[in-house]
Amino acid sequence: MNAGLMAIALSGALLCQAATAAQAEHPPAGNGASAPAQEPALSSTKPHETKYVIGNDDVLSINVWKEPDLTQSLPVRSDGKISLPLIGELQATGRTPVQLELEITAKLRAFITQPDVTVIVQQMNSQKFNILGRVAKPGSYSLSATTTVLDAIAEAGGFQDFAKQKDIYILRQNTGGSESRIAFNYKEVIKGKHPEENIRLEPHDTIVVP
Repeated sequence: MNAGLMAIALSGALLCQAATAAQAEHPPAGNGASAPAQEPALSSTKPHETKYVIGNDDVLSINVWKEPDLTQSLPVRSDGKISLPLIGELQATGRTPVQLELEITAKLRAFITQPDVTVIVQQMNSQKFNILGRVAKPGSYSLSATTTVLDAIAEAGGFQDFAKQKDIYILRQNTGGSESRIAFNYKEVIKGKHPEENIRLEPHDTIVVP
């Protein structure tokens, strides 16, 4: 074979190798080399407190996925009930968000295929905390799901003169009737020290500002 024919043969071989490599790197569609990406499944995690018991005047957020007409925020009436489109009145007071969620879901199945319902307590107006001592407005206040000690002090109008801001404490009722005393040093917390002391309040907590 002369030099010209050898050059042509070598060039053809190199082109075949390049084409084969390209096919391996980018396989044609439909050859089963790769499967289409699947959409992630919806999370089944419910963002609410499962032990909280709903009370009168609480404000509930009721979300029905892909049903904007059924998604709304509404207060629990003084008779302990709420009213929803399609299913009418439901007893809310004395039940947990999960229990109410399950009943709404069951009743909506008559109208919607596989309803996805979430019930969240937006405002815990039936639950209170107390703040006593040297604050501008001592008393009992409605508790939200995110109220902290700093929030409570601000809601009570701040401190009076001579308040012992380093010696604040929270009294909390424990299961069984005992009581815990939780220290809170306002001076340290507002400086960014010991942020763990700025706890989220629970129903019936009492903040004492000496």
